Amino acid sequence: MFRDRPFGRERFFRGFGRESPFSKGDLKYVVLDLLKEKPRYGYEIIRSLEERSHGFYTPSPGVVYPTLQMLEEMGYASASERDGKKIYTITDDGRKFLSEQKDFTDEVKSHMKRHWNPENIGAFAQTMAEFGELASMVGRRGRRIDSDKMKRIREVISSASEEIKAILEE
Repeated sequence: MFRDRPFGRERFFRGFGRESPFSKGDLKYVVLDLLKEKPRYGYEIIRSLEERSHGFYTPSPGVVYPTLQMLEEMGYASASERDGKKIYTITDDGRKFLSEQKDFTDEVKSHMKRHWNPENIGAFAQTMAEFGELASMVGRRGRRIDSDKMKRIREVISSASEEIKAILEE
């Protein structure tokens, strides 16, 4: 069963809740902040965001590389080639921009921390994995069971849903 697998060895949601936590345009602040720490390859940025989100968000190259290109065009980042790959560095203008936008950048980082609450991330991941396991099991077997059993399954799920809703509203 999924819950017996070591934490971190599987993707947690398999399609549930893996959306970006960022509003349009917010990623540029996070990427610049990462570049402020040290020069990075695009792939390093992707992995760093995955790590900071505890595996809950992995930006696609189709999001990260256009953001890096935009930052380069704005003069906030520069790219050079190392070992046949582009490595990005924040520019003085990029540092100035981050400094001027500090309140907003801090708000984006705070949102990320709230979105990926590290206090209960393991329990949350296991809960979502079990939810995915349940959905998969019902999806695989549900078509072959009789209507009485399906009715009982719906009742159990409905009851559990109401209980969970009550817990969340406490």
